[in-house]
Amino acid sequence: MTAAAALPGIAPPRPIPINDRSSIVFVDKGRIDVLDGAFVVIDAGGVRTHIPVGGFACLMLEPGTRISHAAVALAARAGTLLVWVGEAGVRLYAAGQPGGARSDRLLWQARLALDDGARLKVVRKMYAIRFNEEPPERRSADQLRGIEGARVRKMYELLAQQHGVSWNRRAYDRQDWEAGDIPNRCLSAATACLHGLTEAGVLAAGYAPAIGFLHSGKPLSFVYDIADLFKFETVVPAAFRIAGKAAKGRLDLPLESAVRRECRDIFRRTGLLDRIIPAIEEVLEAGELERPVPPPDALPIAFEDKEPGGDAGHRG
Repeated sequence: MTAAAALPGIAPPRPIPINDRSSIVFVDKGRIDVLDGAFVVIDAGGVRTHIPVGGFACLMLEPGTRISHAAVALAARAGTLLVWVGEAGVRLYAAGQPGGARSDRLLWQARLALDDGARLKVVRKMYAIRFNEEPPERRSADQLRGIEGARVRKMYELLAQQHGVSWNRRAYDRQDWEAGDIPNRCLSAATACLHGLTEAGVLAAGYAPAIGFLHSGKPLSFVYDIADLFKFETVVPAAFRIAGKAAKGRLDLPLESAVRRECRDIFRRTGLLDRIIPAIEEVLEAGELERPVPPPDALPIAFEDKEPGGDAGHRG
């Protein structure tokens, strides 16, 4: 975002599409503000660090961070998701919106989730993408969830063996981060990175994070659905790799910092941002329900934007 965004009378630049951005950045123990038109973090000593807010999909704000009204407004205009998290992302307290959902996409998503047949088709497509094979026939969504859970537990065991990690089960206490063992802490930190990035993609594309298909009843159910499509090719192996290094005493960084850097590099290397929104469209299309058409009394488009900026869900 340039200084022009903060000057009166000058239109802000168009949002950068989500797939052209860097992934995420964590911010802790600083004050975030807009100074001289720039999005900056100011530490306790008054040192400013510039963050090119429009070039990131998601900023994760840890304890000890304060943010001004002007900074929140600039992040919203830039289409960058702000997520308030606990230390290392172990808890999610609140999240903003990078652009806002679109009613036509929300209605389509809701129709698919409420139609039992369409929902099962979407769940089957997610299974096929995740495991690169067709799911068993004549299985309900709940049965597929059980099959998937068993396969996931086995994959955790295999990765733990591969990296020389002692593994019991997936378990952690959200109220006591330090009580978790090293592999579980690594997994929590890694999945927090993936969920933040995925939520930014879901919102930027105009969908609702809470309307899930395999997952349900959580504020981020759809985020979990989409993140799971990529989890075992990205952040889960990274988490066990870092846990293995820690077990052998070969880790030069704090555990969570090493996980974040590893995830950041994987997101760049795999081009994950380029894949999230097309994956959303692919799984929803599998439900085979037509998208809703605008109602007759819907307001017409005031003017045609031949060069749209940002993504489908952006307000501006």
